[in-house]
Amino acid sequence: MQFAEAFKLALQSLWANKLRTILTLIGVVMGVASVIMVITLVIGANLYVSTKISGYGANVFTVTRMSSIITSAEEYFKFQKRKILRMEDYEAVQENCKECSEVGALLSRSTNVVYNGHSSNNTELRGYTPTMLSLNNIDIALGRAFTQADENYATHDAIVGYDIVDNILGPGDPIGKEIRVDGNPYTIVGVGDRQGKTLGQSQDNWVAVPISTYQQTYGYNDSVDIYARVKGNAQSMASAEDQVRVLMRTRRHDAPGTPDDFQIETNDTFLDLWKQISSLFAAVILGLASIALVVGGVVIMNIMLVSVTERTREIGVRKALGARQRDVLLQFLIESATMALIGGALGVAGGIAVGKLITVFIGFPTAAPLWAIFLGLFLAGAVGIFFGVYPASKAAKLDPVVALRAEL
Repeated sequence: MQFAEAFKLALQSLWANKLRTILTLIGVVMGVASVIMVITLVIGANLYVSTKISGYGANVFTVTRMSSIITSAEEYFKFQKRKILRMEDYEAVQENCKECSEVGALLSRSTNVVYNGHSSNNTELRGYTPTMLSLNNIDIALGRAFTQADENYATHDAIVGYDIVDNILGPGDPIGKEIRVDGNPYTIVGVGDRQGKTLGQSQDNWVAVPISTYQQTYGYNDSVDIYARVKGNAQSMASAEDQVRVLMRTRRHDAPGTPDDFQIETNDTFLDLWKQISSLFAAVILGLASIALVVGGVVIMNIMLVSVTERTREIGVRKALGARQRDVLLQFLIESATMALIGGALGVAGGIAVGKLITVFIGFPTAAPLWAIFLGLFLAGAVGIFFGVYPASKAAKLDPVVALRAEL
């Protein structure tokens, strides 16, 4: 029997039992769709996070009191015992880090913003030095950035993100409008460019004020985060980190041999954590998806066994007319694999569609590489062949005389 003829017979058999075929495919569709959806979400998130999760480039590192990654209560309380970083530490890094091209300082807290009866919640208020916009990769879309005079004189000027413009200020030019942050008036002098969303969370819901103004308003007991951009390559980054580490240990009187009582972090710190989380997430979901594939395979095997029983006389007639065992085996294997591949194709389409819907509705990024599509089809085909071997073998080994005697 030629392959094309076996394929045609398989399609005819599936089409003759459309409802049964559809019900049989549910497990395979769900399993493949789950695999594709997880792959698209993880890959899309990895690509997006690699450029946006930390808010700065690969040549920027931070010096902070608290680690950005805290995995236990013990770590949290240990960090809480550390002395805070002050503006004097920022100034020392600015003056003494020879490998640094830019150094900035940041303070932040969550607050609410009010304008003309409209308000926002959970807006991030940032106290910026003039260099922080550049260090956070934020360009000015409207108006101007902070100047050194803003910091020196603690002006009540503000730069806002586009969520403030879109949701609070309303139509018209935002420059020159007066907003209230925790009841304090600020005049908008600039608007940052749109940053979009990271993992579904808007990056445009923020207000920046000069760091000196922030400290005058909220006090001087909040720890400053220090940002530094390095001039050159990875070697320069390591040299700059060493310079800053020695400087900070000296200023904070850390004894030789004791751990740093501050944290130096780079982009890789966040990316490594994210990769660990995404890998664990993918492994768990793919494990659940594999269960669905196995269930789908078992259903295919059962249905094929039923099909063999129903078509016993057909098999007997084919063998009586000269069909060999391998012809019958090939026919049922192709039928099983075709059924699984159809389910795989539907699962691939469904997985990509669900991923895109997630992107549209909650902003979670997705990306569907070509290899993931082929992987989904391969898994479906492999399930169909693996679980179709036994029914096909059983059909191929039927005695034609016994098969012809079977009742209709």
